[in-house]
Amino acid sequence: MLDEVERWLARRSWTVADRPMGRLLAAKQETTVSVVLPALNEEATVGEIVSVIREELMTPSAPLVDELVVLDSGSTDATAEVAAAAGARVVHRDAVLPRLPAVPGKGEVLWRSLLVTGGDVVCFVDADLRDFSPDFVTGTVGPLLTEPDVHFVKAMHDRPLAGEPGQGGRVTELVARPLLNLHWPQLAGFVQPLGGEYAARRSLLERLPFPVGYGVEIGLLVDALATVGLDALAQVDVGTRKHRHQDGQALGRMAAAIYRTAQLRLARGHLVRPSLTQFERGERGFVPRTYQVDTEERPPMREIGEYAARHAA
Repeated sequence: MLDEVERWLARRSWTVADRPMGRLLAAKQETTVSVVLPALNEEATVGEIVSVIREELMTPSAPLVDELVVLDSGSTDATAEVAAAAGARVVHRDAVLPRLPAVPGKGEVLWRSLLVTGGDVVCFVDADLRDFSPDFVTGTVGPLLTEPDVHFVKAMHDRPLAGEPGQGGRVTELVARPLLNLHWPQLAGFVQPLGGEYAARRSLLERLPFPVGYGVEIGLLVDALATVGLDALAQVDVGTRKHRHQDGQALGRMAAAIYRTAQLRLARGHLVRPSLTQFERGERGFVPRTYQVDTEERPPMREIGEYAARHAA
């Protein structure tokens, strides 16, 4: 590990207990905080997450969060209804920037969320978390309220799999961590580089391109490093993250998108073929299935006319 990273770990890695609620509220002052939940068919979990945030972080005694938005990515279940009943403002992906047809992908809805939120600090939380704790919000938002030179904060946590404790997910350990250590060693100190819980200053997010799919987390992290430098990045230990795990083939598609996102940032010349073939057993043996790898990226939001007009008003 680079000496620079060891110093960063000592200086920019905290636990959620380091910043109790009283300290956060005192530091918040006029800063506004938006929480965004990107959601696709998460009716089983999204309501509890919204309820916990509203009951513990949006009350007169704890007014930490000013805005709570669920960005529905085309759900076919009751995600939107459940989220609205729990108290979130629900916005459908296709209703944001309708002149630009939406494409499937998590990064797409995170990018569009900048147009329908107004907070100085934007906190992203995945909508499939179980046993949700408000620590995911207070932990990532906290350094942005108390440390003026911090611009981007990732949650770090344990991720149990099949009842066994673990630090990183499978794609993190097999793909993302090796990529970061080899090509961006300054980012080797991040425990959960692909985690979906993180917060950043709007002034940074609006300057970054957003990969539309699974590559959004590694893309934002690498681009944030290039834009504001390592010392402006941080991580906070929030405990344990429980969520729905995907099957091996879905993880393979995720890994391909992450690799592609990294490759785009390493060189703008020759690129690998943007598709991935996997195999499923059929009646007559293994059948190849080919999937397109997410390759599209949205430009920095401040380059979008509607966004610029809104913030000039």
